[in-house]
Amino acid sequence: MKTKLIFVLSALGVVAALLSAYIFGIEQKSQPPVFSPAPNPYQNGVYANGIVESDQASGENINLYPEVAGRVVRILVREGQRVSAGTPLLTIDDSVQKATVEQQKFQSEAARAALEELRAQPRPEVFEVSRAQMELAASNLKMVRDQYAKQKQSYDLEPKSVSRDALDTAENGLKVAQSNLEVARRQYELTRAGAWVYDVRSQERQAAALDKAWQASAALLAKYTLRAPADGVVLSISATAGGYVSAQGSYESYTQALNPAVVMGTPQDYLAVRCYIDEILVNRLPSPDHLAAQMFLRGTDVRIPLEFVRMQPYLSPKIQLSDQRQERVDLRVLPVIFRFPKKDGVNIYPGQLVDVYVGSR
Repeated sequence: MKTKLIFVLSALGVVAALLSAYIFGIEQKSQPPVFSPAPNPYQNGVYANGIVESDQASGENINLYPEVAGRVVRILVREGQRVSAGTPLLTIDDSVQKATVEQQKFQSEAARAALEELRAQPRPEVFEVSRAQMELAASNLKMVRDQYAKQKQSYDLEPKSVSRDALDTAENGLKVAQSNLEVARRQYELTRAGAWVYDVRSQERQAAALDKAWQASAALLAKYTLRAPADGVVLSISATAGGYVSAQGSYESYTQALNPAVVMGTPQDYLAVRCYIDEILVNRLPSPDHLAAQMFLRGTDVRIPLEFVRMQPYLSPKIQLSDQRQERVDLRVLPVIFRFPKKDGVNIYPGQLVDVYVGSR
């Protein structure tokens, strides 16, 4: 019985082995590629990695950093929005600076008022008081002089009618009255002359200094609003309402790097492609007058001819296109910039990586 069972199991094993060999021996048809790899359209074309960016006359995208640091209060635009030059993009908490501007404004106004007060001197009321004091001194002098003249005449007629001491006292009173009149007259002239020119000049400079301080403080207050420097499109906003920004940008929690608070580009009727040509291939590039290039969108069969714009004649260390400055490799590249008109139905955005072949036309 056991022998029969062993033969049966052996037979079943042989059949299973033959069936498995047949199944696994069937040739599987390969799956067609999702998209064709970018072909080289030129006989001696040079391949380059490219990144799409806004079409700039020089430089790259517009990276905006606030000139002051603080907490973001409001984000006033959205990504993809077209803005004109001067459009507010975001605001930073300016409560302290606003109070400082108000304080310096009041100080400037007070200094201006003090300057106007000096220029308006003498006040009519003060001038009238000074003149009245001079007239009073003149009247006192006349009264004292008359009294002295009477006593002197009496003394001359009869020395015993007036004591010598009384006559001397009257004479001294006359001299005091004359001095009082002279003081009142000089005070009147001083009042009529108005403010001293040096006091006016000093107050003018103080008012001008406070006015400049107020203007500088107001100019600093305006920097708490980040504005668009030119007409363009908002490409990226890394700042967040309630977050902190500084002149180094805003902290990005994913890459743990400081990014621009706002990235802008030009209106996207045209887009640019920045190609990085390896240094070992630079000598194979044709002259700029004969440069031609085609761009291939990764994952598609879309190809777009490119128009040569310029090249940056400076080879820099290659940076892997992941926006990480620490990812340097021992290779230098030459940036060459092309551009192309944006087409309907083709989704292309700044920051997109593309394949580019550069050849001769």
